[in-house]
Amino acid sequence: MLYNLLFPLAAQEPLFNLFRYLTFRSGGAIITALIISFIVGPRVIRWLKQNQHGGQPIREDGPESHLLTKKGTPTMGGLMMLFSVTISTLLWADVTSHYVWICLFVTLGYGAIGFTDDYLKVSKKNTRGLPGKKKLLLQFLIALGAALWISAVTPEALNHHIALPFLKDVLLNFGIFYAPFVIFVLIGASNAVNLTDGLDGLAIVPIMIAAGCFGLISYLVGNAVYAGYLHIPLVPGTGELAVFCAAMIGAGLGFLWYNAPPAMVFMGDTGSLAFGGALGTIAVITKHEVVLAIIGGLFVLEAASVIIQVASFKLTGKRVFRMAPIHHHYEKMGWKESTVVIRFWIIAVILALIGLSTLKLR
Repeated sequence: MLYNLLFPLAAQEPLFNLFRYLTFRSGGAIITALIISFIVGPRVIRWLKQNQHGGQPIREDGPESHLLTKKGTPTMGGLMMLFSVTISTLLWADVTSHYVWICLFVTLGYGAIGFTDDYLKVSKKNTRGLPGKKKLLLQFLIALGAALWISAVTPEALNHHIALPFLKDVLLNFGIFYAPFVIFVLIGASNAVNLTDGLDGLAIVPIMIAAGCFGLISYLVGNAVYAGYLHIPLVPGTGELAVFCAAMIGAGLGFLWYNAPPAMVFMGDTGSLAFGGALGTIAVITKHEVVLAIIGGLFVLEAASVIIQVASFKLTGKRVFRMAPIHHHYEKMGWKESTVVIRFWIIAVILALIGLSTLKLR
């Protein structure tokens, strides 16, 4: 909004020319989202405590320590992140960009699904929440809308294609299967992040790492010079998503202030579904869906551990892990929560570096 209001006045006031630069607006988005998080955070946490009366229900079959250390902690902390990201993005991004609105559509839509799930868990005092089939149906409908919207605004030469990492100028035309592919990416990303959100600070740092990587990717993909040099698809207009990614980082830092061990609030499905969906949407728009599986490899690992555990138990009656998702497996092995979290952060950084290397290794 500031870009649309102030940049046209640059001829009269040269200072407003700053709003032309994505780097300046991205920096503004980080700071704005962080400040908003610090302002609204205590108020949101206080309101959640007053209305939840006991906080998030804790799994009885989970690690025994969680029944003591996490009982009474409020959930739905993703609300402060959604508010921060939305306001910051609208302030600093070009509000005429379809790509920005698509990301906000998916983020807020998935956030609403997560909020409903969290509300049902808290109000009914159990861990079931929204029935799985209904949750998947709602996710499917939003992802379908996003897929059709993306196809409509993406250049025709790219609108049904995906790019492959490590290969120059290789595009696969998915045709009628493109929409199902996009739906798979969005639902998969949102649920993978949701499964990762099980320990204090575990999910939010990898989310910020992935957001930082895709902020850079969005900038490069939207720039004709850099895209040509790196032999990656040029998708004009995606640079504005760098502002959205920056807002995610700022909101994430603000949330981490309250989510650091011992957590004052949990993200809940409100945040994890929303920002998993956001990352999936950015990956689709920038034609880096496969790279998301590398940069977000930690999320993939968490989701895979659940799939393997369920499949193994149904087929053989035996469990591969002591508990799934895999971060609970290591807790069961005796690792302290802080050890699991920090080591998983390290893994997330390594995978992010590998993912970014695909930009040059072609």
